[in-house]
Amino acid sequence: MPIRILMPALSPTMTEGTLARWLKGEGDAVEPGDIVAEVETDKATMEIEAVDEGVLGRILVPEGTEGVAINTPIAVLVGEGESASAIAEAPPPSPAAAPSPGGNGASPAPQPAERIFASPLARRMAAQAGIDLASLSGSGPRGRIVKRDIEAALAKADAAPAPSAPAPRAPEAPPAPGSGVVAVPNTGMRKTIARRLAESKQTVPHFYLTVDCDIDALLKTRKELNARSDAYRLSVNDFVVKAAALALRKTPEANASWTDAATLRYERVDIAVAVAVEGGLVTPVVRDADNKGLAEISAEMADFAARARDGKLKPEEYRGGGFSVSNLGMYGVREFAAVINPPQAGILAVGAGEKRPAVRDGALAIATMMSCTLSGDHRAIDGAIGARFLAAFKGLVEDPLTMLL
Repeated sequence: MPIRILMPALSPTMTEGTLARWLKGEGDAVEPGDIVAEVETDKATMEIEAVDEGVLGRILVPEGTEGVAINTPIAVLVGEGESASAIAEAPPPSPAAAPSPGGNGASPAPQPAERIFASPLARRMAAQAGIDLASLSGSGPRGRIVKRDIEAALAKADAAPAPSAPAPRAPEAPPAPGSGVVAVPNTGMRKTIARRLAESKQTVPHFYLTVDCDIDALLKTRKELNARSDAYRLSVNDFVVKAAALALRKTPEANASWTDAATLRYERVDIAVAVAVEGGLVTPVVRDADNKGLAEISAEMADFAARARDGKLKPEEYRGGGFSVSNLGMYGVREFAAVINPPQAGILAVGAGEKRPAVRDGALAIATMMSCTLSGDHRAIDGAIGARFLAAFKGLVEDPLTMLL
């Protein structure tokens, strides 16, 4: 019996992806564990692994196809001796089941009947408005509850007439040849960044606090440690990640997320670090950063950065994290304010170290100063908490030996 290979859900939040490349062609034998194709999501490139054996009878979705929804049939396996005409007999996929991550979707595990499929944004909106998701019918793919369903429920519950929505903009014509304008198609990553950060700025009340850190002692310590061994090469950012983690341990109120029901405070200190890649950025997470040494953080970040630029990070390596660090100092940026990455409540923007006038022991001197700006979610943490976090961070950066205790 022919078996349909479905577009798998490679992460809990994945709804669609780009079928980047087929590694097997029609007529090729397939064994369980074989990698048959590569899929690009908004963050990384991942592999589809076969769970059944047979012959790849037909490819239904050509490589390079964007926006392929999960559970969509992408190819058909036929058994030995079966003809291509048997492909039409392949059973259709069950809309009630989702394939397990990394599988080919041929034998999806049945989902509990009470499970409610909803997008993360829809869940947050429903929680904030006190709407029971079980009372709604989803209009998204396979009955998934999406943002517009929550908005429709809110409009129905509101006694006052809902304001009319603005007329949709007519699609813009592509730039004319020779106009000097080039249309660059938005990647899935770019669209996700745009959606999440627009949501952040619209729904999260940001506040900003800045401190200037004297990093001359840090630079001296870094130089001395790097001279001790060729096994590691510590960067200023490694010290920043470690200092941020220890400052969060000293100020646990800042290691938090907001929900309407409660403010969530994390017992672990997991730091997400922004890494620039082609077309956007990803934020691999250094788990338990407060308990790791500088050399371990350095090695982990070097590995993350290399695999992030190759699109090879695993979903679990860039999901989660209770706090973020974004460093643009290597680009010469003196100071900036970063946008919070929900559901986190804080992100630290780190600028370049530069020579500036400073007062030491009551006398004017020249010091290497680094400006760091905390963006905070005022619902979860207030200014006093943010100030205590920055004071702890500044103390660690300016006395780096305390990070080694």
